[in-house]
Amino acid sequence: MSDAIVKNLSFGYEAKDQLFEGINKLTKAVSSTLGASGKRVILEDGGGNPIITKDGVTVADSIVLLDPIENMGATLLKEAARKTVKEAGDGTTTATVLAHSILTQAYPELEELGARSLKEGIDNAVNKVIDYLETNSIKVTGQMIDQVASISTNNDKVLGAVIAEAFRSVDETGVVMMEATELSKTTSELIEGMQYEKGLTNSHFITKAETRVAELNNPLVLLIESPVENVRKIQNILEHAIKNNKALLIIADLDPKVISTLAMNKIKNIVKVNVINAPTYGITKKDMLTDLALLTGATIINEDLGDDMDMILPEHLGTCLKSITNDTETIFKFENITDEVADIIATIKEDLNKSNTAPEVIRLEKRLARLSAKIATVKVGADSSIELKEKTDRVEDAICATKAAIKEGIVAGGGVALLNAAMFIKPKDKAESILLEAIKAPYHIILDNANISEAHSEKKGWGLDVITGKSVKMVKAGIIDPLLVTKAALKNAASVATTILSTDCIINNLRINEGNR
Repeated sequence: MSDAIVKNLSFGYEAKDQLFEGINKLTKAVSSTLGASGKRVILEDGGGNPIITKDGVTVADSIVLLDPIENMGATLLKEAARKTVKEAGDGTTTATVLAHSILTQAYPELEELGARSLKEGIDNAVNKVIDYLETNSIKVTGQMIDQVASISTNNDKVLGAVIAEAFRSVDETGVVMMEATELSKTTSELIEGMQYEKGLTNSHFITKAETRVAELNNPLVLLIESPVENVRKIQNILEHAIKNNKALLIIADLDPKVISTLAMNKIKNIVKVNVINAPTYGITKKDMLTDLALLTGATIINEDLGDDMDMILPEHLGTCLKSITNDTETIFKFENITDEVADIIATIKEDLNKSNTAPEVIRLEKRLARLSAKIATVKVGADSSIELKEKTDRVEDAICATKAAIKEGIVAGGGVALLNAAMFIKPKDKAESILLEAIKAPYHIILDNANISEAHSEKKGWGLDVITGKSVKMVKAGIIDPLLVTKAALKNAASVATTILSTDCIINNLRINEGNR
Protein backbone atom coordinates (compact mmCIF):
# COMPACT_ATOMS: atom_id res chain seq x y z
CA MET A 1 0.00 0.00 0.00
CA SER A 2 1.26 3.48 -0.92
CA ASP A 3 2.46 5.82 1.84
CA ALA A 4 1.18 8.84 -0.07
CA ILE A 5 -1.10 11.17 1.88
CA VAL A 6 -4.67 11.30 0.56
CA LYS A 7 -5.57 14.77 -0.70
CA ASN A 8 -8.82 16.71 -0.84
CA LEU A 9 -9.41 19.03 -3.82
CA SER A 10 -11.56 22.18 -3.88
CA PHE A 11 -12.15 24.36 -6.92
CA GLY A 12 -13.34 27.79 -8.01
CA TYR A 13 -15.52 29.92 -5.78
CA GLU A 14 -16.07 27.06 -3.33
CA ALA A 15 -12.35 26.99 -2.63
CA LYS A 16 -12.10 30.79 -2.35
CA ASP A 17 -15.12 30.98 -0.04
CA GLN A 18 -13.47 28.56 2.39
CA LEU A 19 -10.21 30.52 2.24
CA PHE A 20 -12.08 33.75 2.91
CA GLU A 21 -13.81 32.27 5.93
CA GLY A 22 -10.43 31.65 7.56
CA ILE A 23 -9.26 35.13 6.56
CA ASN A 24 -12.38 36.66 8.11
CA LYS A 25 -11.84 34.84 11.40
CA LEU A 26 -8.19 35.88 11.68
CA THR A 27 -8.94 39.48 10.72
CA LYS A 28 -11.75 39.77 13.27
CA ALA A 29 -9.42 38.70 16.08
CA VAL A 30 -6.44 40.82 15.00
CA SER A 31 -8.29 43.99 13.94
CA SER A 32 -9.80 44.41 17.41
CA THR A 33 -6.32 45.48 18.61
CA LEU A 34 -5.90 48.31 16.07
CA GLY A 35 -5.61 51.92 17.18
CA ALA A 36 -5.29 53.81 20.45
CA SER A 37 -8.61 52.34 21.65
CA GLY A 38 -7.86 48.85 20.37
CA LYS A 39 -8.84 46.03 22.70
CA ARG A 40 -6.59 43.48 24.34
CA VAL A 41 -6.86 39.80 23.55
CA ILE A 42 -6.59 36.95 26.04
CA LEU A 43 -5.20 33.84 24.43
CA GLU A 44 -4.18 30.41 25.70
CA ASP A 45 -0.62 29.22 25.16
CA GLY A 46 0.47 25.64 24.53
CA GLY A 47 0.56 24.93 28.25
CA GLY A 48 -2.95 26.25 28.88
CA ASN A 49 -1.74 29.50 30.45
CA PRO A 50 -3.50 32.80 29.65
CA ILE A 51 -1.58 35.51 27.81
CA ILE A 52 -2.89 39.06 27.60
CA THR A 53 -1.69 41.02 24.59
CA LYS A 54 -2.44 43.88 22.22
CA ASP A 55 0.25 42.78 19.81
CA GLY A 56 -1.18 41.82 16.44
CA VAL A 57 1.54 39.34 15.50
CA THR A 58 1.14 37.48 18.82
CA VAL A 59 -2.61 37.20 18.26
CA ALA A 60 -2.17 36.07 14.65
CA ASP A 61 0.50 33.48 15.47
CA SER A 62 -1.72 31.94 18.15
CA ILE A 63 -4.52 31.14 15.68
CA VAL A 64 -4.71 27.67 14.13
CA LEU A 65 -8.13 26.81 12.65
CA LEU A 66 -9.67 23.36 12.64
CA ASP A 67 -10.83 23.46 9.00
CA PRO A 68 -7.72 22.91 6.83
CA ILE A 69 -8.72 25.29 4.01
CA GLU A 70 -9.81 28.00 6.44
CA ASN A 71 -6.46 27.55 8.15
CA MET A 72 -4.69 27.99 4.80
CA GLY A 73 -6.47 31.32 4.38
CA ALA A 74 -5.44 32.44 7.86
CA THR A 75 -1.85 31.28 7.24
CA LEU A 76 -1.60 33.24 3.98
CA LEU A 77 -2.72 36.36 5.80
CA LYS A 78 -0.12 35.72 8.49
CA GLU A 79 2.55 35.74 5.78
CA ALA A 80 1.67 39.32 4.86
CA ALA A 81 1.91 40.26 8.52
CA ARG A 82 5.21 38.42 9.12
CA LYS A 83 6.84 39.94 6.05
CA THR A 84 5.75 43.41 7.16
CA VAL A 85 7.25 42.89 10.60
CA LYS A 86 10.48 41.60 9.05
CA GLU A 87 10.78 44.65 6.77
CA ALA A 88 9.57 47.37 9.10
CA GLY A 89 9.42 45.86 12.60
CA ASP A 90 5.72 46.67 13.03
CA GLY A 91 2.45 46.89 11.09
CA THR A 92 1.08 43.37 11.60
CA THR A 93 -2.46 44.50 12.27
CA THR A 94 -2.48 47.10 9.50
CA ALA A 95 -1.25 44.54 6.94
CA THR A 96 -3.92 42.06 8.05
CA VAL A 97 -6.72 44.64 7.87
CA LEU A 98 -5.57 45.89 4.46
CA ALA A 99 -5.31 42.41 2.94
CA HIS A 100 -8.79 41.53 4.17
CA SER A 101 -10.21 44.81 2.88
CA ILE A 102 -8.62 44.40 -0.57
CA LEU A 103 -10.07 40.89 -0.85
CA THR A 104 -13.51 42.05 0.33
CA GLN A 105 -13.57 44.85 -2.25
CA ALA A 106 -12.08 42.83 -5.12
CA TYR A 107 -13.87 39.50 -4.73
CA PRO A 108 -17.28 40.65 -6.09
CA GLU A 109 -15.52 42.09 -9.17
CA LEU A 110 -13.37 39.03 -9.86
CA GLU A 111 -15.64 37.44 -12.46
CA GLU A 112 -16.12 40.68 -14.42
CA LEU A 113 -12.54 42.00 -14.37
CA GLY A 114 -10.51 38.80 -14.11
CA ALA A 115 -7.61 38.06 -11.79
CA ARG A 116 -4.93 39.41 -14.16
CA SER A 117 -6.59 42.83 -14.65
CA LEU A 118 -7.34 43.09 -10.93
CA LYS A 119 -3.73 42.41 -10.02
CA GLU A 120 -2.39 44.91 -12.56
CA GLY A 121 -4.76 47.66 -11.40
CA ILE A 122 -4.17 46.99 -7.69
CA ASP A 123 -0.38 47.00 -8.17
CA ASN A 124 -0.56 50.28 -10.11
CA ALA A 125 -2.67 51.85 -7.38
CA VAL A 126 -0.27 50.62 -4.67
CA ASN A 127 2.59 52.43 -6.44
CA LYS A 128 0.51 55.62 -6.65
CA VAL A 129 -0.32 55.43 -2.94
CA ILE A 130 3.32 54.88 -1.99
CA ASP A 131 4.36 57.89 -4.11
CA TYR A 132 1.70 59.95 -2.33
CA LEU A 133 2.87 58.80 1.12
CA GLU A 134 6.54 59.52 0.36
CA THR A 135 5.70 62.98 -0.96
CA ASN A 136 3.73 63.78 2.19
CA SER A 137 6.10 62.25 4.75
CA ILE A 138 7.85 64.28 7.44
CA LYS A 139 11.38 63.78 8.78
CA VAL A 140 11.50 62.78 12.45
CA THR A 141 13.35 65.15 14.76
CA GLY A 142 13.38 66.20 18.42
CA GLN A 143 10.20 65.52 20.36
CA MET A 144 8.65 63.65 17.44
CA ILE A 145 10.66 60.63 18.61
CA ASP A 146 8.71 60.73 21.90
CA GLN A 147 5.43 60.86 19.98
CA VAL A 148 6.29 57.86 17.79
CA ALA A 149 7.47 55.81 20.76
CA SER A 150 4.42 56.69 22.89
CA ILE A 151 1.92 55.87 20.16
CA SER A 152 3.64 52.56 19.46
CA THR A 153 3.36 51.57 23.14
CA ASN A 154 -0.42 52.14 23.04
CA ASN A 155 -0.11 55.76 24.18
CA ASP A 156 1.99 54.93 27.22
CA LYS A 157 3.92 58.19 27.67
CA VAL A 158 6.14 56.80 30.42
CA LEU A 159 7.33 53.88 28.30
CA GLY A 160 7.51 56.14 25.26
CA ALA A 161 9.80 58.57 27.07
CA VAL A 162 12.20 55.78 28.11
CA ILE A 163 12.37 54.44 24.54
CA ALA A 164 12.80 57.92 23.03
CA GLU A 165 15.62 58.74 25.44
CA ALA A 166 17.31 55.46 24.50
CA PHE A 167 17.26 56.45 20.83
CA ARG A 168 18.56 59.93 21.52
CA SER A 169 21.41 58.52 23.61
CA VAL A 170 22.82 56.44 20.72
CA ASP A 171 22.56 59.15 18.03
CA GLU A 172 22.42 57.87 14.44
CA THR A 173 25.18 55.28 14.76
CA GLY A 174 23.91 53.29 17.70
CA VAL A 175 21.48 50.47 18.36
CA VAL A 176 18.48 50.20 20.69
CA MET A 177 17.57 46.79 22.12
CA MET A 178 15.16 45.35 24.66
CA GLU A 179 15.44 42.84 27.46
CA ALA A 180 13.18 41.80 30.31
CA THR A 181 14.20 42.45 33.90
CA GLU A 182 12.97 41.19 37.25
CA LEU A 183 12.54 44.75 38.48
CA SER A 184 9.12 46.43 38.35
CA LYS A 185 10.39 49.65 36.76
CA THR A 186 11.39 50.07 33.10
CA THR A 187 14.73 51.82 32.52
CA SER A 188 17.34 52.21 29.80
CA GLU A 189 21.08 51.50 29.96
CA LEU A 190 23.78 52.83 27.62
CA ILE A 191 26.98 50.94 26.93
CA GLU A 192 29.63 50.72 24.23
CA GLY A 193 28.73 48.37 21.40
CA MET A 194 28.77 47.48 17.73
CA GLN A 195 26.32 46.13 15.16
CA TYR A 196 27.74 43.48 12.82
CA GLU A 197 25.64 42.44 9.81
CA LYS A 198 26.18 38.68 10.04
CA GLY A 199 23.56 36.48 11.63
CA LEU A 200 22.98 32.87 12.66
CA THR A 201 24.76 30.15 10.73
CA ASN A 202 22.86 27.32 12.40
CA SER A 203 19.60 27.39 14.38
CA HIS A 204 21.07 24.95 16.94
CA PHE A 205 23.24 27.79 18.29
CA ILE A 206 20.07 29.57 19.51
CA THR A 207 19.94 30.01 23.29
CA LYS A 208 16.57 31.78 23.56
CA ALA A 209 13.93 30.02 21.47
CA GLU A 210 11.21 32.61 22.10
CA THR A 211 13.24 35.38 20.44
CA ARG A 212 15.40 33.19 18.16
CA VAL A 213 18.72 34.60 19.33
CA ALA A 214 22.05 33.12 20.32
CA GLU A 215 23.21 35.03 23.38
CA LEU A 216 26.62 34.56 24.99
CA ASN A 217 27.80 36.30 28.17
CA ASN A 218 31.48 37.29 28.38
CA PRO A 219 32.45 35.00 25.50
CA LEU A 220 35.97 34.39 24.29
CA VAL A 221 36.24 35.68 20.71
CA LEU A 222 38.17 33.76 18.05
CA LEU A 223 38.75 35.75 14.85
CA ILE A 224 39.97 33.78 11.81
CA GLU A 225 40.40 35.18 8.30
CA SER A 226 41.33 31.84 6.68
CA PRO A 227 38.73 29.15 5.86
CA VAL A 228 38.44 26.43 8.52
CA GLU A 229 37.86 23.04 6.87
CA ASN A 230 38.43 20.76 9.86
CA VAL A 231 37.35 21.05 13.48
CA ARG A 232 40.77 19.76 14.58
CA LYS A 233 42.23 23.12 13.50
CA ILE A 234 40.50 24.79 16.46
CA GLN A 235 40.51 21.81 18.83
CA ASN A 236 42.91 23.38 21.34
CA ILE A 237 40.76 26.53 21.63
CA LEU A 238 37.61 24.47 22.11
CA GLU A 239 39.31 22.51 24.87
CA HIS A 240 40.47 25.76 26.50
CA ALA A 241 36.90 27.13 26.49
CA ILE A 242 35.48 23.88 27.91
CA LYS A 243 38.17 23.59 30.61
CA ASN A 244 37.59 27.18 31.77
CA ASN A 245 33.79 26.99 31.42
CA LYS A 246 33.79 29.92 29.01
CA ALA A 247 31.49 30.65 26.10
CA LEU A 248 33.18 30.84 22.70
CA LEU A 249 32.21 33.09 19.78
CA ILE A 250 33.91 32.12 16.52
CA ILE A 251 34.02 34.68 13.70
CA ALA A 252 35.20 32.76 10.67
CA ASP A 253 34.15 30.97 7.50
CA LEU A 254 33.80 27.39 8.67
CA ASP A 255 33.10 24.34 6.56
CA PRO A 256 29.44 23.21 6.99
CA LYS A 257 30.67 19.97 8.60
CA VAL A 258 32.63 21.97 11.19
CA ILE A 259 29.55 24.10 11.96
CA SER A 260 27.43 20.94 12.35
CA THR A 261 30.00 19.40 14.72
CA LEU A 262 30.07 22.53 16.87
CA ALA A 263 26.26 22.72 16.86
CA MET A 264 26.01 19.11 18.09
CA ASN A 265 28.51 19.81 20.86
CA LYS A 266 26.48 22.85 21.87
CA ILE A 267 23.25 20.77 21.95
CA LYS A 268 24.98 18.20 24.17
CA ASN A 269 26.09 21.02 26.52
CA ILE A 270 29.74 20.16 25.94
CA VAL A 271 30.62 23.73 24.98
CA LYS A 272 28.76 27.07 24.88
CA VAL A 273 29.52 28.20 21.34
CA ASN A 274 28.20 30.34 18.50
CA VAL A 275 29.56 30.77 14.97
CA ILE A 276 29.09 33.80 12.71
CA ASN A 277 30.61 34.27 9.28
CA ALA A 278 33.63 36.46 8.69
CA PRO A 279 33.13 39.71 6.75
CA THR A 280 33.38 39.80 2.96
CA TYR A 281 34.29 42.25 0.16
CA GLY A 282 37.80 43.57 -0.29
CA ILE A 283 38.83 46.66 1.63
CA THR A 284 35.56 46.60 3.55
CA LYS A 285 36.47 43.14 4.80
CA LYS A 286 39.89 44.35 5.94
CA ASP A 287 38.38 47.33 7.80
CA MET A 288 35.74 45.17 9.47
CA LEU A 289 38.25 42.54 10.58
CA THR A 290 40.56 45.23 11.92
CA ASP A 291 37.73 46.91 13.84
CA LEU A 292 36.48 43.60 15.28
CA ALA A 293 40.01 42.86 16.44
CA LEU A 294 40.39 46.33 17.98
CA LEU A 295 37.10 46.19 19.86
CA THR A 296 37.36 42.61 21.10
CA GLY A 297 41.12 42.49 21.64
CA ALA A 298 41.39 39.38 19.43
CA THR A 299 44.30 38.61 17.11
CA ILE A 300 43.32 37.97 13.48
CA ILE A 301 44.48 34.49 12.45
CA ASN A 302 45.41 34.20 8.76
CA GLU A 303 47.26 31.17 7.38
CA ASP A 304 48.09 33.08 4.18
CA LEU A 305 50.21 35.40 6.29
CA GLY A 306 52.05 32.53 7.97
CA ASP A 307 49.82 31.94 11.04
CA ASP A 308 49.46 28.32 12.11
CA MET A 309 45.93 27.52 13.30
CA ASP A 310 47.28 24.50 15.14
CA MET A 311 49.25 26.96 17.27
CA ILE A 312 46.37 29.29 18.27
CA LEU A 313 46.90 30.23 21.91
CA PRO A 314 44.48 31.62 24.54
CA GLU A 315 46.24 34.99 24.31
CA HIS A 316 45.09 35.23 20.68
CA LEU A 317 41.49 35.33 21.89
CA GLY A 318 39.50 38.47 22.53
CA THR A 319 36.33 39.02 24.55
CA CYS A 320 33.27 41.20 24.93
CA LEU A 321 30.62 41.82 27.55
CA LYS A 322 27.89 40.08 25.55
CA SER A 323 27.12 38.92 22.01
CA ILE A 324 23.56 38.64 20.69
CA THR A 325 22.98 37.03 17.29
CA ASN A 326 19.67 36.84 15.44
CA ASP A 327 18.86 35.77 11.87
CA THR A 328 20.39 38.87 10.29
CA GLU A 329 22.93 40.49 12.61
CA THR A 330 25.12 40.25 15.71
CA ILE A 331 25.28 42.87 18.44
CA PHE A 332 28.48 43.18 20.46
CA LYS A 333 28.39 44.87 23.86
CA PHE A 334 31.59 46.16 25.48
CA GLU A 335 32.36 47.35 28.98
CA ASN A 336 34.27 50.33 27.56
CA ILE A 337 36.54 51.17 24.67
CA THR A 338 40.31 51.02 25.06
CA ASP A 339 42.66 53.97 24.76
CA GLU A 340 43.91 52.45 21.50
CA VAL A 341 40.38 52.53 20.00
CA ALA A 342 39.91 56.11 21.22
CA ASP A 343 43.15 57.13 19.50
CA ILE A 344 42.09 55.47 16.25
CA ILE A 345 38.71 57.23 16.38
CA ALA A 346 40.55 60.55 16.71
CA THR A 347 42.78 59.65 13.74
CA ILE A 348 39.79 58.70 11.59
CA LYS A 349 38.15 62.05 12.36
CA GLU A 350 41.32 63.84 11.26
CA ASP A 351 41.46 61.77 8.04
CA LEU A 352 37.82 62.61 7.34
CA ASN A 353 38.60 66.32 7.44
CA LYS A 354 41.44 65.82 4.94
CA SER A 355 39.70 63.40 2.58
CA ASN A 356 38.06 64.76 -0.57
CA THR A 357 37.01 61.63 -2.45
CA ALA A 358 33.51 60.20 -1.96
CA PRO A 359 34.49 56.49 -1.65
CA GLU A 360 37.14 57.29 0.96
CA VAL A 361 34.74 59.53 2.93
CA ILE A 362 32.11 56.77 2.95
CA ARG A 363 34.66 54.17 4.08
CA LEU A 364 35.93 56.36 6.91
CA GLU A 365 32.40 57.29 8.02
CA LYS A 366 31.50 53.60 8.25
CA ARG A 367 34.58 52.89 10.36
CA LEU A 368 33.84 55.85 12.61
CA ALA A 369 30.23 54.70 13.13
CA ARG A 370 31.39 51.18 13.87
CA LEU A 371 34.07 52.11 16.39
CA SER A 372 32.20 54.89 18.20
CA ALA A 373 28.71 53.33 18.22
CA LYS A 374 26.78 52.76 21.41
CA ILE A 375 24.01 50.36 22.42
CA ALA A 376 21.04 51.36 24.53
CA THR A 377 19.12 48.57 26.22
CA VAL A 378 15.53 49.21 27.33
CA LYS A 379 15.12 47.01 30.40
CA VAL A 380 11.41 46.25 30.73
CA GLY A 381 10.06 45.65 34.21
CA ALA A 382 6.59 44.72 35.50
CA ASP A 383 4.79 43.52 38.63
CA SER A 384 3.76 40.14 37.18
CA SER A 385 4.79 37.71 34.46
CA ILE A 386 1.53 38.32 32.57
CA GLU A 387 2.05 42.08 32.63
CA LEU A 388 5.69 41.64 31.62
CA LYS A 389 4.78 39.61 28.52
CA GLU A 390 2.23 42.21 27.40
CA LYS A 391 4.65 45.05 28.14
CA THR A 392 7.62 43.52 26.31
CA ASP A 393 5.42 43.01 23.23
CA ARG A 394 4.55 46.72 23.23
CA VAL A 395 8.13 47.84 23.84
CA GLU A 396 9.50 45.59 21.10
CA ASP A 397 6.96 47.01 18.62
CA ALA A 398 7.73 50.56 19.75
CA ILE A 399 11.49 50.16 19.30
CA CYS A 400 10.97 48.81 15.78
CA ALA A 401 8.43 51.51 14.89
CA THR A 402 10.66 54.29 16.23
CA LYS A 403 13.63 52.94 14.29
CA ALA A 404 11.48 52.86 11.12
CA ALA A 405 10.26 56.42 11.71
CA ILE A 406 13.78 57.77 12.19
CA LYS A 407 14.90 55.95 9.04
CA GLU A 408 12.22 57.11 6.54
CA GLY A 409 10.03 59.66 8.34
CA ILE A 410 6.40 59.71 9.43
CA VAL A 411 2.92 60.27 8.03
CA ALA A 412 -0.40 61.20 9.61
CA GLY A 413 -1.52 58.35 11.89
CA GLY A 414 -4.89 56.85 12.75
CA GLY A 415 -5.33 55.60 9.17
CA VAL A 416 -5.54 59.21 7.93
CA ALA A 417 -2.53 59.03 5.57
CA LEU A 418 -4.12 56.15 3.64
CA LEU A 419 -7.54 57.81 3.82
CA ASN A 420 -6.10 60.99 2.31
CA ALA A 421 -4.39 58.97 -0.43
CA ALA A 422 -7.78 57.45 -1.31
CA MET A 423 -9.34 60.92 -1.37
CA PHE A 424 -6.75 62.72 -3.50
CA ILE A 425 -5.53 60.05 -5.94
CA LYS A 426 -7.57 59.75 -9.14
CA PRO A 427 -8.07 56.12 -10.21
CA LYS A 428 -7.48 55.18 -13.83
CA ASP A 429 -9.79 52.17 -13.81
CA LYS A 430 -12.07 50.04 -11.65
CA ALA A 431 -9.24 47.90 -10.30
CA GLU A 432 -7.39 50.97 -9.03
CA SER A 433 -10.65 52.20 -7.45
CA ILE A 434 -10.90 48.90 -5.57
CA LEU A 435 -7.50 49.41 -3.95
CA LEU A 436 -8.18 53.05 -3.11
CA GLU A 437 -11.47 52.11 -1.47
CA ALA A 438 -9.84 49.24 0.43
CA ILE A 439 -7.14 51.39 2.06
CA LYS A 440 -9.80 53.34 3.97
CA ALA A 441 -10.32 50.26 6.19
CA PRO A 442 -7.72 51.02 8.93
CA TYR A 443 -9.31 54.45 9.53
CA HIS A 444 -12.82 52.99 9.84
CA ILE A 445 -11.72 50.13 12.12
CA ILE A 446 -9.85 52.51 14.45
CA LEU A 447 -13.05 54.55 14.85
CA ASP A 448 -15.11 51.39 15.32
CA ASN A 449 -12.76 50.11 18.06
CA ALA A 450 -13.26 53.43 19.85
CA ASN A 451 -17.06 53.10 19.50
CA ILE A 452 -17.16 56.33 17.49
CA SER A 453 -19.66 56.79 14.72
CA GLU A 454 -18.35 57.68 11.28
CA ALA A 455 -16.38 60.93 11.14
CA HIS A 456 -14.80 62.22 7.97
CA SER A 457 -12.71 65.26 7.21
CA GLU A 458 -12.10 66.65 3.74
CA LYS A 459 -9.02 68.49 5.00
CA LYS A 460 -5.68 66.87 4.26
CA GLY A 461 -3.89 65.60 7.36
CA TRP A 462 -6.91 66.07 9.62
CA GLY A 463 -8.66 63.28 11.46
CA LEU A 464 -10.25 62.25 14.72
CA ASP A 465 -8.36 61.87 17.98
CA VAL A 466 -10.20 58.81 19.35
CA ILE A 467 -9.04 59.56 22.90
CA THR A 468 -10.55 63.07 23.04
CA GLY A 469 -13.14 62.69 20.29
CA LYS A 470 -11.94 65.96 18.70
CA SER A 471 -11.02 66.67 15.09
CA VAL A 472 -7.28 67.50 14.96
CA LYS A 473 -4.36 67.93 12.61
CA MET A 474 -2.89 64.49 13.20
CA VAL A 475 0.85 65.15 13.01
CA LYS A 476 0.62 68.28 15.15
CA ALA A 477 -1.38 66.31 17.72
CA GLY A 478 1.29 63.63 17.79
CA ILE A 479 -0.88 60.99 16.09
CA ILE A 480 1.58 59.61 13.59
CA ASP A 481 2.71 56.42 11.83
CA PRO A 482 6.15 55.50 10.49
CA LEU A 483 6.20 55.76 6.69
CA LEU A 484 8.17 52.52 6.35
CA VAL A 485 5.56 50.57 8.33
CA THR A 486 2.63 51.91 6.29
CA LYS A 487 4.40 51.22 2.98
CA ALA A 488 5.42 47.68 3.95
CA ALA A 489 1.94 46.83 5.24
CA LEU A 490 0.32 48.05 2.01
CA LYS A 491 2.72 46.27 -0.35
CA ASN A 492 2.57 42.94 1.47
CA ALA A 493 -1.19 43.06 1.91
CA ALA A 494 -1.71 43.71 -1.81
CA SER A 495 0.72 40.93 -2.76
CA VAL A 496 -1.06 38.30 -0.64
CA ALA A 497 -4.53 39.48 -1.66
CA THR A 498 -3.84 39.34 -5.42
CA THR A 499 -2.24 35.91 -5.02
CA ILE A 500 -5.37 34.58 -3.31
CA LEU A 501 -7.62 36.15 -5.96
CA SER A 502 -5.74 34.29 -8.71
CA THR A 503 -6.21 30.92 -6.95
CA ASP A 504 -8.64 28.42 -8.52
CA CYS A 505 -7.72 25.11 -6.90
CA ILE A 506 -6.84 24.21 -3.32
CA ILE A 507 -5.31 20.84 -2.40
CA ASN A 508 -5.15 19.90 1.26
CA ASN A 509 -4.31 16.78 3.23
CA LEU A 510 -7.41 14.76 4.10
CA ARG A 511 -8.06 14.83 7.85
CA ILE A 512 -9.57 12.05 9.93
CA ASN A 513 -12.78 13.18 11.56
CA GLU A 514 -12.19 12.56 15.24
CA GLY A 515 -15.92 12.50 15.91
CA ASN A 516 -16.46 9.51 13.61
CA ARG A 517 -13.84 7.26 15.15
